[in-house]
Amino acid sequence: MKNRLLKTLGLALIFSTFSCQAQERITVKGTQFYKGDKPYAYIGTNYWYGSLLASKKVGDRKRLLRELDLMQKSGIDNLRILVGADGGKYDFTVRPALQYEQGNYDEDLLDGLDFLMNEMRKRNMYAVLYLTNNWEWSGGMSQYLEWNGKGAIPIPNITPNTWPQFMDYTQQFYSCAPCMEGLENHVKFIMTRTNTYSKKKYSEDNTIMAWQVGNEPRLFAVENEEKFTIWLNNIVNLMDSLDKNHLISTGSEGLNSSNDIIEIFERTHQNTNIDYLTMHIWPKNWNWFKADDTEKTLPIAIENAGKYIDKHIAVANHLNRPIIIEEFGLPRENESLLSTSSVANRDAFYNYIFDRVAQSVTNNGPLQAANFWGFGGEGKPVNETGKWKPGDPLTTDPPQEPQGLNSVFSSDKSTLEIVKKYNLELKKK
Repeated sequence: MKNRLLKTLGLALIFSTFSCQAQERITVKGTQFYKGDKPYAYIGTNYWYGSLLASKKVGDRKRLLRELDLMQKSGIDNLRILVGADGGKYDFTVRPALQYEQGNYDEDLLDGLDFLMNEMRKRNMYAVLYLTNNWEWSGGMSQYLEWNGKGAIPIPNITPNTWPQFMDYTQQFYSCAPCMEGLENHVKFIMTRTNTYSKKKYSEDNTIMAWQVGNEPRLFAVENEEKFTIWLNNIVNLMDSLDKNHLISTGSEGLNSSNDIIEIFERTHQNTNIDYLTMHIWPKNWNWFKADDTEKTLPIAIENAGKYIDKHIAVANHLNRPIIIEEFGLPRENESLLSTSSVANRDAFYNYIFDRVAQSVTNNGPLQAANFWGFGGEGKPVNETGKWKPGDPLTTDPPQEPQGLNSVFSSDKSTLEIVKKYNLELKKK
């Protein structure tokens, strides 16, 4: 009996090891993704806080494992994740920060990133890892400016009505040599890392589908196009030189990151080291959708989203690359933060986006995937305002936004069933 048990355990270990080793690399051919030698299309999610949740000190690893398992059951195998925040000293920003001072890192959070990647590897899940942020909620470009003598960051959520000042402040990044160098050093540090759990170099780990420059890098002003493009090409080329095994994308919103000029989006993405394109769609933020007038505005939101998608598909066809709708969201009924409130409008919008992906895949079009924003799992708002503070449960909503606003919780069975349905459909194509 003992020998039989040992043999059984041995076979289980072999199969488990084989399963991990069998994870295939994601590549691009023309306008399609491939997993190994088979086309790869998917409905994934944003899970920016995954590495924080994986922290030993400030996270909840049991919750993380439950959430990964639930996503896997819903057919979700692609997660877009923030590598880590920068700075972490302001309210309404992610705390603790991975890079708490320029060039200095929280070892616990690095360990969390490693743990998350290893658990994803065990489940044959793929990560898109973004390395910085255009917005203040995780530090990002504005934090590099503060670190390099440009003055305090004008945080809009601390001082109301200062978005114009924040935009003016952040666009200095493309003229700040030490800021750009600081980000390049960060990119080198992360991309050359070896995972302490799997012992795999990040550059050789097929758990990574793609490295992404950042979250929504944008010009801010048309006169910045040349400086922005030079910076973008330099950082993309650096990433390509560090890792030839994985895909690279920019994390652009598309038209909305390009001063609403689609030609700028195309011009700034000419670099052939950019393997695929991205777009983001936010009907509420862009005043297409009004929670207090859903009957009238939901059809408008869907119509406008369709036009937005069409413009970007045209660019993807012209550049002969795949494109992903990697961020999109919609609030619950009446912008409620409670997990018990209706998600009927959200489900309708998700259905439209997912169907566009499915149609494109069927017709060999460039729109190959979508990552909804986002999976909030077991998180929940802890007060009526939904504002987050350190120690509160994490959701997919960044700390400057009401927690639960765009979160798909573990209890949102109707939404997860739609996700599962389309993932099954895409795998059959």
